[in-house]
Amino acid sequence: MLQGWLVLAVAVVYIGLLFAVAHWGDRRSNSHSPITGRPLIYALSLGVYCTSWTFFGSVGLAANKGLDFLTIYVGPIALYLLGYPILKRVIKLAKAERITSIADFIAARYGKNQRLAAVVTVIAFIGIVPYIALQLKAVSQSVATLVAHLDLALIPGVPAPFHPDVPLTVALSMAAFACLFGTRHIDATEHQSGLMLAVAAESMIKLVALTAVGIYVVFLLFDGPRDLVDAAMANPIGAQMFNRGLSGGNWIVMSLLSFFAVLLLPRMFHVAVVENHTTTELKTARWLFPAYLLAINVFVVPIAMAGLVRYGTAIDADSYVLRLPLDAGAEVVTMIAFIGGLSSATAMVIVAALALAVMVCNELVVPILVKRDLRVADDAPDMVRVLLGVRRVAIFAILLLAYAYHRAVADASALSDIGLLAFAAIAQFAPAFFGGLIWRRGT
Repeated sequence: MLQGWLVLAVAVVYIGLLFAVAHWGDRRSNSHSPITGRPLIYALSLGVYCTSWTFFGSVGLAANKGLDFLTIYVGPIALYLLGYPILKRVIKLAKAERITSIADFIAARYGKNQRLAAVVTVIAFIGIVPYIALQLKAVSQSVATLVAHLDLALIPGVPAPFHPDVPLTVALSMAAFACLFGTRHIDATEHQSGLMLAVAAESMIKLVALTAVGIYVVFLLFDGPRDLVDAAMANPIGAQMFNRGLSGGNWIVMSLLSFFAVLLLPRMFHVAVVENHTTTELKTARWLFPAYLLAINVFVVPIAMAGLVRYGTAIDADSYVLRLPLDAGAEVVTMIAFIGGLSSATAMVIVAALALAVMVCNELVVPILVKRDLRVADDAPDMVRVLLGVRRVAIFAILLLAYAYHRAVADASALSDIGLLAFAAIAQFAPAFFGGLIWRRGT
């Protein structure tokens, strides 16, 4: 069994490297030699769509419901392959009107209605806080799976001086990261090059990590795909994966929800629209992002099959990614899986908290300041400091509320259930969003 101090050390080192990547990206963007490969970074940063729900939850969903897990990716693939004109128009409108968030965009399409922007912000807040709690739950489950208890004692027989609350530690670390690299400028349309570089790097990390676990399971735990399939078919529980029929109604509904979510989730709108520089970036993302979604799901079904063969229903299927290499004694592969899961969670938490904080500041707090007859101007140093402070406080408040939700509710729910709650909430924006694109006289 892995020692608790080693798991925490790996997590701390990983987050430190993430800070270093973001800092390097910010320095390069401010120098005379900006970061090259922007289209690639932009396309990979869209991988923030793949959260802990993908890394752990997709395997659990595949084990319980077969191929239904694919519905979460059908919508995004369809949008980027077939909906290029929609994406291009949204980005063009956002740049023309200096849009900073999904709330800002919807309000702008209906006469810049501030009350509408506030309603959108409140709905997004209600939907996204549980989604952030999902990430904290996944990290907590990962640590609980790796170590029965966090034995932080470096000297045998000497009690550890403290036992940290892992989800709270992650939440506060990610809040600090978002504040350092996402709230340096009051203009929310200014590109966060360092942050996007870190998010793109995390996309590659979780892809490599899940692929490494899949290769280990298929070719080392089993003697290749045929041996795995034969073992699954010979196991009554494993064979159920192949006997489940496809639910047409479920596929339609879930595909639509994911179609809306990949554009309307605050973090996805921020990355895809606000952080877009040129049409070239979107053209690259049009094929690379769907390819990424396909690649990260290649080994989901094999890992789910292996978990059903080895464990059946004895353990939570969401933990198969970690438990399979851990129980086989493959500590290196286990740590790779842990880092991949941590990467999936941190990328989402950082970008979602930042995007939501911008909405809270611009749509809820600034109107109150204006009503108090305070002068809000970009060249007012005092007001700039106030608004940046509001965003930073909002980031910490969002993550602390997500932590509270995790403690109160999320522990009793599956990862996919919490993710669907967020998707359903964000889908409420779809009629107003897409209606506003084609019907300028709508109210």
